[in-house]
Amino acid sequence: MEVIGIDIGFGFTKVAIHEEALIFKSLLGEPTNLQFWSNIGDGSFIKNLYVTIDDKSYFIGDFAEQQSNVRRFTLDNEMMISEFVKVLAITALGIYSEKHTPINVVSGLPVGYLRQNRKRFVQTLTGYHDITYHNLDGSETRKGININKIQMLPQPVGSLFNLLMNGKGEAANMELAKQKVGVIDIGFRTTDFAILNQLKFVDRGSSTIEIGISTSFSEIADKLREMSGISVELYRMYKAIETGSIKIRGQEYSISNLKDQTYSLLAGKIAGVVNKLWADEWDIDMVVLTGGGSTELTKYLKPLIAGDVIPIENNIDARLNNVQGYLKYGKYKWS
Repeated sequence: MEVIGIDIGFGFTKVAIHEEALIFKSLLGEPTNLQFWSNIGDGSFIKNLYVTIDDKSYFIGDFAEQQSNVRRFTLDNEMMISEFVKVLAITALGIYSEKHTPINVVSGLPVGYLRQNRKRFVQTLTGYHDITYHNLDGSETRKGININKIQMLPQPVGSLFNLLMNGKGEAANMELAKQKVGVIDIGFRTTDFAILNQLKFVDRGSSTIEIGISTSFSEIADKLREMSGISVELYRMYKAIETGSIKIRGQEYSISNLKDQTYSLLAGKIAGVVNKLWADEWDIDMVVLTGGGSTELTKYLKPLIAGDVIPIENNIDARLNNVQGYLKYGKYKWS
């Protein structure tokens, strides 16, 4: 039996096993017949995902972005559950699963979606699945994935377990286990708020809002369309956000000031919600900022939130905090 953590996000899909973790964009594309492929450049497996599941083939992630004529990306919760979860999850799980070895999976959903979608998520993935990975040299790798059990968690709880436990799934931070902790998990489409009091989930102060880092991406993309006449897809904004500029039709556009403005507004919205939601939770010992969006928003958000705010360390990929916590919890549960 193998334990794997998986986090299917609107922006990225993350998978963790043992001491390893992988991440790829939650983007599906129709395969095309490539006339030529050079092995110059990044030839890594994760950058060239081409799979067949249930007799249907897909380019996944970066490969879909670069090569597919028809690409599918969603910010719709219903479409994510019904059409994207299975393909993204099986693709991620198959990378690490051994042939026919039973897998126990820990995953999560936003706090506000957990009750509604937990059962469908589990039913979609539990059981046996076949997947074929197509390699660029024309060879194929076929795998049978046997998903035995699935444990679902409120998404932000994963980050707390990641801080609490060591790699063996053992409680290592006993001081944290005794405290009342608030978690703000800023994702691509949603932001989650969760409170755990001595590791007990407190439903009263836990919620989801449909505001995430994509809110700022959309506003920046709208401004770029006004300036250039080109609609930039949200999943193609990451590099521009990171560098502060984007080149469109040979002309470079600076977005640094625009990013500052939209991030400040977004941080204000999130802070307004959490300060109201946690108005009676004055005994919270610390607030943990996590999620991929926290990397960008921490400096804007931290001054606006009352209490002892603890951002994740800069040398850690905040997008992986939840999935690594899922894996640790799985080791604890099924040790």
